[in-house]
Amino acid sequence: MTKSVSFTEMKHGTREDYELLATSEAKYQAGTADRILAELRRQGEASIEGYQITRLDHGLQSATRAEGDGADLDWVVGTLLHDIGDGLAPQNHDRFSAEVIRPFVRWEVAWVVEHHGIFQQIYYAHHYGWDENARDQFKDHPCFDACAAFCERWDQASFDPDYVTKPLAYFEPMVREVFVRKAYDAEVLRDGVVNGIP
Repeated sequence: MTKSVSFTEMKHGTREDYELLATSEAKYQAGTADRILAELRRQGEASIEGYQITRLDHGLQSATRAEGDGADLDWVVGTLLHDIGDGLAPQNHDRFSAEVIRPFVRWEVAWVVEHHGIFQQIYYAHHYGWDENARDQFKDHPCFDACAAFCERWDQASFDPDYVTKPLAYFEPMVREVFVRKAYDAEVLRDGVVNGIP
């Protein structure tokens, strides 16, 4: 039988309760990559209708393009997962996706994923009567050029059913390598450092 805490309200928890939870949470956190990979697989089965490819295929195609351009591990995994939030947060999937990767990748990669939605509007906003230049509010941000390049080269171009795309199994070790990192490691995040896109 699984051991559980004694409390029904957090304020009544004991040191032993919270030590038990710390052990349980460490085990759960160790399975993060498995849950992310499962969500990607789900995106291959249930996706937004109307596109010629699934959301999984879009992520794989984007990541294949990024790797082909010589992008490093953080960019490739960030690109693969840039739409991971579509299933649970379609209205703000970009921010949701960024929060999934933020503890484990460079600051600039998380920033680009967080803002790619507004940057993508340059391609289609005029069809809805929206501001296609909404991204200009970030024109002085150090990641502006990286986000524009991400959208142009890897995201908006990756809806092609005929593009030769690497399978999820190819990217799985990369996902595992990123999500086994210590969360919020300053050496990884490198806040404020911008290398840009190759």
